[in-house]
Formats: sequence, structure tokens, C-alpha cells
Amino acid sequence: MTLTLFRGSISIMSDNKQKLILIVEDDDNLASVYETRLQAEGFATKRVPNGEDALSAALAAKPDLILLDVMMPKVSGFDVLDILRNTPETQDVKIIMLTALSQDNDKEKAESLGVNDYLIKSQVVIADVVDRIRQHLE
Repeated sequence: MTLTLFRGSISIMSDNKQKLILIVEDDDNLASVYETRLQAEGFATKRVPNGEDALSAALAAKPDLILLDVMMPKVSGFDVLDILRNTPETQDVKIIMLTALSQDNDKEKAESLGVNDYLIKSQVVIADVVDRIRQHLE
């Protein structure tokens, strides 16, 4: 086991590679909460505020999983998902949409574009999100 100091938080990791989570969220407060919790859970994180930055970060950072909002400036989460799934370098990355959109047709659209999971912000707590992330990375 190794002890890693990452951005001020201490996390104990096994000798496995630390998993990188790309957080794509335009709400700075919410993104900060998720970033802090995920780091405390032993994940490395990268945070971007919009879909355009998400596309470049996904290619550059090669995250293990992307936590993706839908309603964002510049490029929507649906468009980001579509582009990532049609780009050879990112087509297999795990993607969880975490959104305020609770209509069935929004979830169906995400599923048709290849999302791995679709969580509605008002129906989950942060521990649920962490559990889902762990499930998808096993």
C-alpha cells in the first residue's frame, strides 16, 4: 500500500493505478463537492466546466470514467456523449450522466447514444454516485 498526497487530501491506495475520474459539471459548487469526495475515496480527478473542455480533456487525460452533466454551456452532455462514442480513442471510456433531466425520453436518448449509467441529481446522494462509479470500474 502507498500513501498518496493529492491536492491536500490524503488517500491510501493499493498498488493498483489510481483511477482518474473526469468531472464535467458547470455548477462550480457541485463539481467541487464531487471532486472532494472522489479524492477522499482514493480517485484522481480532473474537472472541467463545459462540454467543449470535456472533449479535449477526455482525449488528453484519458480518464477511466467520465461523470457528465447534460445541460452545459458550449456543447451539451448529449453531444459530448455522441462525439466520445464515435471517437476511437474514447469510445470505450465509461460514462455516467449525472443530470437534472428526469424525463424518460432524456434517459432513452442517453442510452441510445451509449451511456453506461444515467443518474438523476435529485434522486441520488453522493454515496450512491461513488458506488456506481466503483461498480463501473470493477
